[in-house]
Amino acid sequence: MEEFVIEGRHPLSGTVIPSGNKNAAFPLISAALLTDQPVVLHNLPHIGDVGSMLDIVGDLGVEVTYQDSHTVKLHARSVRKVIPDPDLFGDIRGALVLMGALLAREGQVTLPRPGGDQIGRRRIDTHLFALQQLGAIRSNDDQLSLTARQLRGADILLDETSVTATENAVLAAVTAEGTTIIRNAASEPHVQDLCLMLNQMGADIEGIGSNTLTIQGKLTLKGTDFTLGPDYVEVGSYIGLAAVTGGEVLIKNASPEHLRMTLLVYERLGVRPQIRGNDLWVSADQSLEIVPDLGDAIPKIDDSPWPGFPADMMSVGIVVATQSTGTVLFHEKMFESRLFFVDKLIGMGARIVLCDPHRCLVQGPSRLHAESQGISSPDIRAGMALLIAALCAKGTSRIRNIGQIDRGYERVGEKLQALGARIERVEA
Repeated sequence: MEEFVIEGRHPLSGTVIPSGNKNAAFPLISAALLTDQPVVLHNLPHIGDVGSMLDIVGDLGVEVTYQDSHTVKLHARSVRKVIPDPDLFGDIRGALVLMGALLAREGQVTLPRPGGDQIGRRRIDTHLFALQQLGAIRSNDDQLSLTARQLRGADILLDETSVTATENAVLAAVTAEGTTIIRNAASEPHVQDLCLMLNQMGADIEGIGSNTLTIQGKLTLKGTDFTLGPDYVEVGSYIGLAAVTGGEVLIKNASPEHLRMTLLVYERLGVRPQIRGNDLWVSADQSLEIVPDLGDAIPKIDDSPWPGFPADMMSVGIVVATQSTGTVLFHEKMFESRLFFVDKLIGMGARIVLCDPHRCLVQGPSRLHAESQGISSPDIRAGMALLIAALCAKGTSRIRNIGQIDRGYERVGEKLQALGARIERVEA
């Protein structure tokens, strides 16, 4: 198993280019199952989770051809089975979007237990509800098995604004008979990318980017070429990383239109990047002073469905707050185990009170010290947060289990080295 060895307190400077949106890769790969013509995806992130997803669809019968490290052609001439390999499927949670695609293509699907980050209970009831509204029938056994002779359009109100449930509903509805309306739909950039690509394939989806999607079902879809947008969570991570290390970093091709709430939250932490066309410039003169609410009240930062502050940015935001002057309350509404990683930050000298599984109070700035004995990365986003903490801590830290970070951040060690970070990947 590999580890990162990081020597902190070195300002970073230079240019970094974010990879394609990891969370868009899964539904776009699944969408290739809806046509027997080739689908070419560009700017796919070359990371572990995406590789696992490509292995899963390849095992189902899809021809997977790498045209380069970030471009893949998928050709689903036929699908030879509707039960993904449980060993492969257990690696990632994003493969759940195969549910809607396989149901639409083959009329049946059986899914093993999904994997993914252990950040709390992640229900799939909304997925089942949406697909059952479209005509799917669940078998009564212990497996997650659905069948449908003919999917038919429906007016669906999702009981939660679930990204993956929305994507499953869209994938099932685009070839269903009649009209489907999905209300309380998620509208994150990766949901938008899915809808945009499906429209290129001949689907008829209206309301993209809103919480109400209207879909006119089509019998057949065609192949297409599609380029993934940048990973806005990776962009947000590099903003925080540059700010707390006192560096000057240019983030190219950042798509600032997808960062409006993230930039508002950073402004409350005293971080104000400059928008330069499609790029972001993080200068070395960040104030890193928490802006209190009216009446000098302690401000609160919470996550919420798009266009709110992304849940995946909470861990990085907490680390930035440890280096900002003032006090702020973080309220993680979505996952009851995500905040448990703050114990590791407390061990590095951060002044944080974990109020309950969903809230923590951060008082900064804290002079973080290195963890030379090593700390483990519990999930993708907490792993990146700990890496950022190590970069601004005094001394040399070791971060174990960095495979978790590699699942979501492409070549993170190399990108940081190019910015001047003292970071090495070593065998444990």
